[in-house]
Amino acid sequence: MKYDNDSIDINGILKLLPHRYPFVLVDRIVELALGERAVGLKNVTINEPFFQGHFPIDPIMPGVLILESMAQVGGILAYLTDKDKFEGDLVYFAGLDNVRFRRKVIPGDQLIIKADVVKRKGKIYKFGARAFVEDQLAAEANLMASFG
Repeated sequence: MKYDNDSIDINGILKLLPHRYPFVLVDRIVELALGERAVGLKNVTINEPFFQGHFPIDPIMPGVLILESMAQVGGILAYLTDKDKFEGDLVYFAGLDNVRFRRKVIPGDQLIIKADVVKRKGKIYKFGARAFVEDQLAAEANLMASFG
């Protein structure tokens, strides 16, 4: 399967990520430039299990799960970029810096997650990642991932 500039649906994502419900936090990859950039979508619905406790009266998506969705988009990008070199290895979330949350993410929102490769060296990737709702920045962070 060719991935450059192709969309990857949930079935393709499940082949790439080891995560399963309720921890798959990317529904689709809509843009992919290997070694450079990926854009993913997460449709946020009231049916998400975390909304039962965060917070029942005013449901908002936990910030750590927004970061996890950003890490999953970056992980897909890293894996597909270096698939031949590290095939069979998992991509692990290795660090984060400069995290900022800019707006609430609530049921009915669609997160648009953009991950750009800042640097890659050996098994380590550094990404600049941002999550948007419509055109509003919801969160941003510098992420690090490593093949294990």
